Amino acid sequence: MAQLLSGKVISQEIRSQLKGYVDQVRQTQPDFKPGLAIVQVGNREDSNVYIRMKQKAAEEVGLDFRHMKLPPTITQQGVLDAVEALNNDPAIHGIIVQLPLDCSSPIDEHLVTNAIAPEKDVDGLHSVNAGKLSRGDLEGGIPPCTPRGCLELIDRTGIPIEGKTAVVVGRSKIVGSPMADLLKWRHATVTTCHSRTKNLKDVTAQADILVVAIGKPQLVKGDWIKPGAVVIDCGINSIPDDTKKSGKRLVGDVDFEEAKAVASWITPVPGGVGPMTVAMLIKNTVDSGIRSSQKGTDGQWHIRYLPLKLLSPVPSDIDVAKSQIPKNIEEVAKETGLLPNECDLYGKKKAKVSLDVLKRLADKPNGKYIVVTGITPTPLGEGKSTTTIGLCQAMGAHLHRNVFACVRQPSQGPTFGIKGGAAGGGYSQVIPMEEFNLHLTGDIHAITAANNLLAAQLDARMFHEATQTDEALYRRLVPEKRGKRQFSPIQITRLEKLGIVTRDPSELTPEEVTKFARLDIDPATITWQRVIDTNDRFLRKITVGQSPTEKGKTRETQFDITVASEIMAVLALTTSLQDMRERLGNMVIASDRCGQPVTANDLGVSGALAVLMKDAIQPNLMQTLEGTPVFVHAGPFANIAHGNSSILADRIGLKLVGENGFVVTEAGFGADIGMEKFFNIKCRYSGLVPNAVVQVATVRALKMHGGGPTVTAGVPLPKEYTQENLELLAKGCSNLNKQIQNARKFGVPVVVAVNTFETDTPAELQLVQQKAIESGAFDAIVCQHWAKGGAGAVDLATAVERACKEPSNFKFLYDLELPLEQKMEIIAKEIYGADGIELSETAQQRLDLFKKQGFNNLPICMAKTHLSLSHDPSVKGAPTGFTLPIRDVRASVGAGFIFPLVGTMSTMPGLPTRPCFYDIDIDLETEEVLGLS
Repeated sequence: MAQLLSGKVISQEIRSQLKGYVDQVRQTQPDFKPGLAIVQVGNREDSNVYIRMKQKAAEEVGLDFRHMKLPPTITQQGVLDAVEALNNDPAIHGIIVQLPLDCSSPIDEHLVTNAIAPEKDVDGLHSVNAGKLSRGDLEGGIPPCTPRGCLELIDRTGIPIEGKTAVVVGRSKIVGSPMADLLKWRHATVTTCHSRTKNLKDVTAQADILVVAIGKPQLVKGDWIKPGAVVIDCGINSIPDDTKKSGKRLVGDVDFEEAKAVASWITPVPGGVGPMTVAMLIKNTVDSGIRSSQKGTDGQWHIRYLPLKLLSPVPSDIDVAKSQIPKNIEEVAKETGLLPNECDLYGKKKAKVSLDVLKRLADKPNGKYIVVTGITPTPLGEGKSTTTIGLCQAMGAHLHRNVFACVRQPSQGPTFGIKGGAAGGGYSQVIPMEEFNLHLTGDIHAITAANNLLAAQLDARMFHEATQTDEALYRRLVPEKRGKRQFSPIQITRLEKLGIVTRDPSELTPEEVTKFARLDIDPATITWQRVIDTNDRFLRKITVGQSPTEKGKTRETQFDITVASEIMAVLALTTSLQDMRERLGNMVIASDRCGQPVTANDLGVSGALAVLMKDAIQPNLMQTLEGTPVFVHAGPFANIAHGNSSILADRIGLKLVGENGFVVTEAGFGADIGMEKFFNIKCRYSGLVPNAVVQVATVRALKMHGGGPTVTAGVPLPKEYTQENLELLAKGCSNLNKQIQNARKFGVPVVVAVNTFETDTPAELQLVQQKAIESGAFDAIVCQHWAKGGAGAVDLATAVERACKEPSNFKFLYDLELPLEQKMEIIAKEIYGADGIELSETAQQRLDLFKKQGFNNLPICMAKTHLSLSHDPSVKGAPTGFTLPIRDVRASVGAGFIFPLVGTMSTMPGLPTRPCFYDIDIDLETEEVLGLS
């Protein structure tokens, strides 16, 4: 007599175990809740019964259950759209489509089930999962529920499967075929039978393990079964039975009464395979949830790194970049743990990344945070971008650490002007470099559009106020629509600012109408300029309003380059879409004639600005030459703004790399400018704590600080820079010492990266290392990443990793509550080495105004030359005994800082005699960009 394999009992045991497992995981991951979604078309009662069973089991285990019930009139595309929405929902880990579909129009069931993402296909019906099972990839795919349940029942008998003869009667893709595959990969000798198998009785009689899923009631009789066989009956059929109240009863594909007298083990119907199917559905969903929770967060990434083919001499940057075939950006995204719905592809090599990543990974610990800065540079630059990329290539491709580079997006002005691109250089670059240096995903164009919309509204509003009465202006600002007048939400913001209580436009007093309708902008106080992302010296001063239609309302103004726009700084410092909307609204564009600030909110345009910027707020995903990931996002000026890439890119990167990973970001210019602003401005708004500073130095820059001849872009270096000169170098290390001390004032360990050139001698490099250590650097490493890629920065990466294990006693340089003048003086004395500051009359008036307007507690963003620690670009080394002159002070209230002007700051570069674009062209055959540097 056969022993009974009760699926009802065993499935309950499995569900209890799963519940305990889910509860255990939640102890370390409180938000862990696997999600199961069932898509149902129509309202078949048998489907409703099955769905209720699955819902009960799911909720019993602690799953988040979602029932998506679609009308029978839905189209095939409608069902596919519903499935795709669930594919893109990170809270859903398992999806099944309840079959059959109860629909009024034809729907391809195979197409629908195959639309489920394979990793969420907990029914195991997707072609990918079926293919993996057929090839024996049992770890990489999801097995169908019923065969997995049958296998569990067989295992519960204690009879080993290996070496046994197994027969599966039935070849459906849901049960029979996958059941045969499972048994085969458990090393049974398997025969699959079906309705056309000859001598079926003789075949089944040979089976040690018999699985029947043929859909014919009581087909298999007792004499079809080998004595002592294990019999798994997957059938469920209704047959007439006058003894039952319903007039029918359920039976399997096996004649149970005859079979139990021959078999050693047998499943009943009902209560056998059915409950196991539901249990395996829940198990598949829990397994999927576990895989999702572990994917790309604090675990090790599995990245396909790109090998370099190093050449000597090193070819041009564009030739090096073109020699490498980048991965498709979908691959990079998947490698770093991004979900498909979190990436919007812009072609094949770049993508926008959704801020929803931060919500999904909110509870994950951050990685280590590293900022790359430099000594006071020559006009040629000392390779901070190249070092940033080389360091990340070393950490990723050579040390196999999770690492993200976060860099600024370059302006097209310098790309076509004199400087060229900013993708790094040599064998340490972001690729494709032509896409990086040109339009990328259009962020700078969005900033241009938003900035100029605000400028256009500013002039238009002044024009309309000057040419209309109060009542006419008010009537047009709050027009009657369909017999009713009402304020728009942004106008209510202005009412609140003015203290006007009523929200009925007809109830404002004449005085309130005037206050509301007239901004009364003082043209002499306008600070908002139009922008364009092109170097154009003839836009440095222009006159607008010369057309007769503007009725003589002319004024002098100017264009800035787009990256000088405050909107760029807002983008870099924002922490969310809501935060960006608020910052855009708070931007001060002028003062009224009473000295009160006039904002973008007052002009009614801030909502539209946010709409123009809604895509730009998402960081751009790219890759390095060696296939490590890069975020490219925002590119504010490093003098009138803070010169750092976005907070959002850093935050997303820190979550993706996980607790043991690294994010490397770059600060513009030298440590006295970009790094100081990174700490005092960016870290204040982000709340992030840096773990290490990488200070980039070069022998040539240090010789310049030691008194070497003038270095001029485009002119060959004098011999002092190409021949060994230890005396000049030693003297110039005063600048290195000062910049190391500047970093240490913030309580963060400093690693010096000596970026080498072929003319540097071993004695010179050793001297720089010695001086750096004497100045308090944690370590000083000679690097060759320009010539060797990541391999040339492995020692630097190792040193940075060790530095990140040191305690970071990070602190700000000043308290925000201090008077603006005192904060400026602290920076001048502590960072620049000045004795103090000297305020011009204009600067003092501005400071008094800003304090009156309530802006005293903003951080300071000094607009100073990057070519000297002082205000004089000709003074090198580490000067002391000087007073820092502040000629003017401006406010970027939306971005969130006050910027004093130390000397004259150009915000619109001009084109040189021979711009870079002389060398730029396109290959008309291949459409490749030529000559970009």
